[in-house]
Amino acid sequence: MTRTITVKGTGSVSAKPDYIILTLSISAEDMAYERAMEEAARRIGLLEEAAVQAGFAKSDLKTTSFNVNTQYETITDPQGGFRRQFTGYVCAYRLKLAFDLTAGRLAAVLSAIAGSGAKAELHIAFTVKDPAKVREELLASAAANAREKAAVLCRASGVELGELLRINYDWSELRLVSQTRYAMEDCVMPMMAAAKTCAPEIEPDDIDLSDTACFVWEIE
Repeated sequence: MTRTITVKGTGSVSAKPDYIILTLSISAEDMAYERAMEEAARRIGLLEEAAVQAGFAKSDLKTTSFNVNTQYETITDPQGGFRRQFTGYVCAYRLKLAFDLTAGRLAAVLSAIAGSGAKAELHIAFTVKDPAKVREELLASAAANAREKAAVLCRASGVELGELLRINYDWSELRLVSQTRYAMEDCVMPMMAAAKTCAPEIEPDDIDLSDTACFVWEIE
């Protein structure tokens, strides 16, 4: 019977953010479907112009979601009952602009959007451009950690570490996003544009990751 040792290796890595994913959300509401769509399209056009002003192509601004919903409110009728009353159509877009994290670029993008009049709500995520490389470093760290633990256990037990028989790993999705939060609501954008204030440059926190894998070796 083959004797084995099973060790869980824990890997850790710290990655410096080098990529920005900027999410922009807009919504337009009107009693008429056509007017709601036209207003949303107008504001998207303003965002496209802002992207071009900041040095991008219009095609760099990607649509990630689009929804048109009917909106109702509950009112009380003269008899004291309740009924739903239609209040309009809501057209909502979510768009994405992704680019390298370089000095001054984020500030230029935000300043262009603030002055566009699009009234977009913004969310900024600091991440890495090559997630595969970070995952590779993380797994290499886990493998080295497991082998070190296995070697210590074998020496303490007076046995030899043999052939690696298998590796168990669940390949779960890693969240490669910095904990640094940078959000700006649509109400702030007009004030920023009116004051001609540039967005502040910030240095996002490193992305700290850890992951585990189980290794099974034969022992002799």
